[in-house]
Amino acid sequence: MPLGYALLESRGRVSGRRRATPVGNGREGDTFWVIAEHGRRAGYVRSMQQNPQVRVRLRQGWRFVWRDGTAHLLPDDDPYARQRQLGRFHPPPRALNAVVVRVMGTTELMTVRIDLHDIPRRSALDPNVLVSRGRRAVLARHAPVA
Repeated sequence: MPLGYALLESRGRVSGRRRATPVGNGREGDTFWVIAEHGRRAGYVRSMQQNPQVRVRLRQGWRFVWRDGTAHLLPDDDPYARQRQLGRFHPPPRALNAVVVRVMGTTELMTVRIDLHDIPRRSALDPNVLVSRGRRAVLARHAPVA
């Protein structure tokens, strides 16, 4: 994927199959912002309206990771102001994406907020412990099979 873009995966509203759509990388911490060029007419927006559980493939350092999230459609949000806000943090890639959205998009731009969920990771001290934002959960140990 080119720099400044991410992959959004949603479930098809009719088929139930996974659909991947390249979108501009609008990540800010644990929130991911998407400006949908065709508003509610975009297929992935209609899919998210029916099933808001999505995955986003983001660049983390030199590698890509999938993050689960919950999508929220924000029809009352100003998409142009949101694009300007997102462009302040990573000007070259996000500014290029904003230009593409404005040139290719219609007047039906709509903002989508995706709340990214935590990624549980294994503790470096004890591999049987998952750590997620300071919370600890001990993994169940399986009894050896005879």
